Amino acid sequence: MTTESTPRCPFHESERKTGFGSDHQPGVELQGDVWHLRSYAAVRQVLRDSERVRQGATTDNVLVTRLRPAVIFQDGEEHREQRTAIARFFTPKTVQDKHHAFIDHLTERLIVRLLRAGQADLSDLSMELSVEVAARVVGLTDSLQPGMDRRIDELLSGSDISGVAGAGPLARLRSAVTQARGLLRMSSFYRIDVRPAIQARRQKPQEDVISHLLGQGYNDLEILVECLTYATAGMVTTREFLGVAAWHLLEHDEVRGQYLAGDRTERHRILHEILRLEPVASTLWRKAVGDVIIEQGGAAHHIPAGARMILDLRTANADASVVGEGPLTLCPRRALPSGVQAQALSFGDGAHRCPGAFLAVHESDVFLHRLLSLPLRIVGTPQLTFNEMLMSYEIRDFIVEVHE
Repeated sequence: MTTESTPRCPFHESERKTGFGSDHQPGVELQGDVWHLRSYAAVRQVLRDSERVRQGATTDNVLVTRLRPAVIFQDGEEHREQRTAIARFFTPKTVQDKHHAFIDHLTERLIVRLLRAGQADLSDLSMELSVEVAARVVGLTDSLQPGMDRRIDELLSGSDISGVAGAGPLARLRSAVTQARGLLRMSSFYRIDVRPAIQARRQKPQEDVISHLLGQGYNDLEILVECLTYATAGMVTTREFLGVAAWHLLEHDEVRGQYLAGDRTERHRILHEILRLEPVASTLWRKAVGDVIIEQGGAAHHIPAGARMILDLRTANADASVVGEGPLTLCPRRALPSGVQAQALSFGDGAHRCPGAFLAVHESDVFLHRLLSLPLRIVGTPQLTFNEMLMSYEIRDFIVEVHE
């Protein structure tokens, strides 16, 4: 679906940087006792069905089973009330009025560091940026020591505190060691970063998430779980998106030129297209609490109450029946049907759509626009891995160098 005002893109087989294994085809499929949803329509239908569908990710971690669930795991009226209450922290007006100057200043500080050293690991710079910005919104601004970005990185890089049921003795021993390390890192994060923020806001509430939670009667452990949720859903995801966006723009001269020359609307359009192509979260879990009927390919699929579903965002975002030809090609001027957003389902949809979507793109744009104005080149090939715990790609050793 192109028009005279919408230039065609030079479609290639695939321009994805983050592929792991072979890509699936859009559709609906039952594997064992789990339903796999891979079409745009099916995934969006389930994400928007707040009556028959609930969050599917669960944990047996002793730290959280008896606590008030974090907002990401809430459903129904409880979730609606909490989302309404926290929405004010993430509106475009709040981001612009309260956080833009901070993001701009932080970006300049990171760029000066890069210029002085001549080169830097972009994965480190992007982690520092995303952590400091999200920490300001959440209220994690009273740490006893610097280095919260490193503590969060260590905490979320493969730690598993949920245990392995039914494993052999050696596997259970390894799991116990991993859990112990994860708990030690979580304890350090709480002691150095979270508890001081709680204490400061008990004395003087601020306009941030922690102050809001305290006002609702959350205890320290429940606030720690919420902070971990924001670390996972806000800090880490933005870091990876910054990496993959810079990777595309540094290797795609034409699109980089369009990005640098464009106004904010045009720049956001380009970033959204990169995010459509490279969703950081690859899959979402859901559980049916009522019968769900999905029409796909002329057939009706009956998903019974109690069934688990895996929503494949990577495949849904590349559903050619929705996003058009060349779905694995980077095409910022892609013509999309009414109601389909430029980033497709990368921020989710329905009641659990990411509340920090605008903040993530805004801070990414401020940083990338300044970064890409420099004469940069990539040194070597960034290391690409997949984090099974977070179900997302990770980009590390992304060395960029300033050249004459």
